[in-house]
Amino acid sequence: MKQLKSITAEDGAVAQWLSPGATDSKIARIRAMAKDKNSKIRESAALSIHLPEDVASELARDKSVDVRACLARNESTPSNVLRALAKDKSPVVRQWVAVNFFTPNDVMESLSTDKDEQVRQLVQWKQSVS
Repeated sequence: MKQLKSITAEDGAVAQWLSPGATDSKIARIRAMAKDKNSKIRESAALSIHLPEDVASELARDKSVDVRACLARNESTPSNVLRALAKDKSPVVRQWVAVNFFTPNDVMESLSTDKDEQVRQLVQWKQSVS
């Protein structure tokens, strides 16, 4: 049986697959997408790993539950925005906050007593796999 060569950053194998950094034009596109009247376009902005914090804060108040849910599941969403989303009126948004790996512990503790049973179950599930 052949032994697989370890892939490391030193040999450049990983570096070839990394996403390019956020350019000014990319950030401008995300900002424009976040203001689009089509909620599906705003969802795409909410899912961007390059989403600026001020835009994330704005999208946390979006009228579309789906946009807010996309923001809640984005692992690049700042913790202060996740804190706000943890108090969202939609249980779907709070459920996504509960499973986001980067949700702060104090928010998870708060969600553990959420009025929605599924939110509470997701908090328990996440604790069991962490």
